[in-house]
Amino acid sequence: MERLPYGRYTKEFRQEAVKQVLEEGLSVHEAAKRLSLASTTLSNWVKAYKAGKLGEVGKNQRPLTEVELENYRLKKELAEVKMERDILKKAAAYFAKESQRGAR
Repeated sequence: MERLPYGRYTKEFRQEAVKQVLEEGLSVHEAAKRLSLASTTLSNWVKAYKAGKLGEVGKNQRPLTEVELENYRLKKELAEVKMERDILKKAAAYFAKESQRGAR
């Protein structure tokens, strides 16, 4: 799954990600995997939170525009549809092959 461009995440997203690690007991790796983040990114957020500096993370980055967010969403959706299409192609080929074996 594709990540947000340039690693831009909202303050709320960062807080929720850290919460999954610290309060819900998920490992950094598991939480990062669920959120499509790099483990090192989430680990840095957890360290910043423990130091009381999570609010300062990403402060200098400009927020994404609506067009950039929509572009990201559409790219993500396209990637998922392509993956589903490829799975269906493989399944159709498999079942076609199986039906030919059964007809013999």
